[in-house]
Amino acid sequence: MATIEKFEDLEIWQKARLMCQEIYQIREKTNLKSDYKLYDQINGSSGSIMDNIAEGFERNGNKEFKQFLSIAKASCGETRSQLYRILDRKYITQDDFNTHHETLTALSKQIAGFMIYLQKSELKGSKFK
Repeated sequence: MATIEKFEDLEIWQKARLMCQEIYQIREKTNLKSDYKLYDQINGSSGSIMDNIAEGFERNGNKEFKQFLSIAKASCGETRSQLYRILDRKYITQDDFNTHHETLTALSKQIAGFMIYLQKSELKGSKFK
């Protein structure tokens, strides 16, 4: 297993970043760019996923990291909810919705799994060495 030295090494952060890129592509390819409020909301919640993973990692303590991962996981749910509105307003197809929904659901599960790993880990972070 590779050593994680920075938040950019985390697979969950990388996947969250890709989701942000996908949301931006939806905006660029559809009329979502005219629905400022909805785009601002989904852009913010999808960004919150990657940003909270990064912020938690930089805290250098597992307890705080888990707290920020919990926020990131909640932001996955928020983004999934907003994705329904994007579907309902016909900015994306059902197939695109299904793809993004599956990605967000898998990411949420992966974040939850990482939280469990941190809970069980003997390592408490460099803050406590």
